[in-house]
Amino acid sequence: MNLSAIEKDLMIVNMGPHHPSMHGVLRLIVTLDGEDVVDCEPILGYLHRGMEKIAENRTIIQYLPYVTHWDYLATMFTEAITVNGPEQLGNIQVPKRASYIRVIMLELSRIASHLLWLGPFMADIGAQTPFFYIFRERELVYDLFEATTGMRIMHNYFRIRGVAADLPYGWLDKCLDFYDYFLTRIVEYKKLITRNPIFLERVERIGITASGIKWDLRKVDHHECYDEFDWEIQWQKEGDSLARYLVRISEMTESIKIIQQALEGISGGPYENLKIQCFDRERDPEWNDFEYRFISKKPSPTFELPIQELYARMEAPKGELGIFLIGDQSSFPWRWKIRPPGFINLQILPQLVKRMKLDDIMTILGSIDIIMGEVDR
Repeated sequence: MNLSAIEKDLMIVNMGPHHPSMHGVLRLIVTLDGEDVVDCEPILGYLHRGMEKIAENRTIIQYLPYVTHWDYLATMFTEAITVNGPEQLGNIQVPKRASYIRVIMLELSRIASHLLWLGPFMADIGAQTPFFYIFRERELVYDLFEATTGMRIMHNYFRIRGVAADLPYGWLDKCLDFYDYFLTRIVEYKKLITRNPIFLERVERIGITASGIKWDLRKVDHHECYDEFDWEIQWQKEGDSLARYLVRISEMTESIKIIQQALEGISGGPYENLKIQCFDRERDPEWNDFEYRFISKKPSPTFELPIQELYARMEAPKGELGIFLIGDQSSFPWRWKIRPPGFINLQILPQLVKRMKLDDIMTILGSIDIIMGEVDR
């Protein structure tokens, strides 16, 4: 216990880890002087699952089902960075159609992530109505994911050299319908939230951070085919909780513009740059009858990571998502280090909440948008 706090007649309270407003199993030890926050110490590790060590004992294809448990609200991004790193190490080219499919899925995932940030964030500060509207649109995005991958959240869709399967018949038209519909919903969100005086009172000049730089890794690193689309980086110079809201609302507008351009410009051709090797029972006697009946084809030999190290990064909904990867000419990574944006963003929380009111902690914590699955890993 903090003895100096006792001497100064301060109060030490625990927030979390089992509280719905903590956005996961996060514990905050908060020192209070009345309602004023004197100090805040985040306690992490309740959701640690050894994701980095698991990666070093799996091939990339074996590890892909695990990565969706980092940020389980933006799973396409965790899959994308998992295949982008080995692709850069091996100088592997992805077909244009596959790259367009990836961009569409990534931007849909960005929208879904921002929606599921906005709904609980509004609920945290006392506005319940937007929560239900936002879940309505999020379900439509998950319908599109389910039609393509078979799963609504944990997709396991990205692959080295492309994606696991092509888009199903009629999917592009359904996605265009979503584009037309969602544009009107963003306008509705802005009317409902942006100029609401109670909302502005809760978020304006609360939790100010350094900001004001036009920085987006989709423009900086030129990954996938983002350079082929017309879109703008969204940024604000104020750096408060309101600015973080405005950036995410504007990012959803830009995402839907990118999706529309990708849907109209997607080309034909292969969805993966991978030769499929068909197995014949007579030519491959090591395959038993069970395997022959249920596995008619398997991919060509496992991709081996070259002896090289690399840091790969991408613009995820919550910031820069990266992995540091070392290969040693085997199918398993020698080292796999995850750089989650939520972990980085959470480090500044003690500075943001100092000298604020106790009730502002939920506003600030919600505004930085953390998912403890990627924070603890």
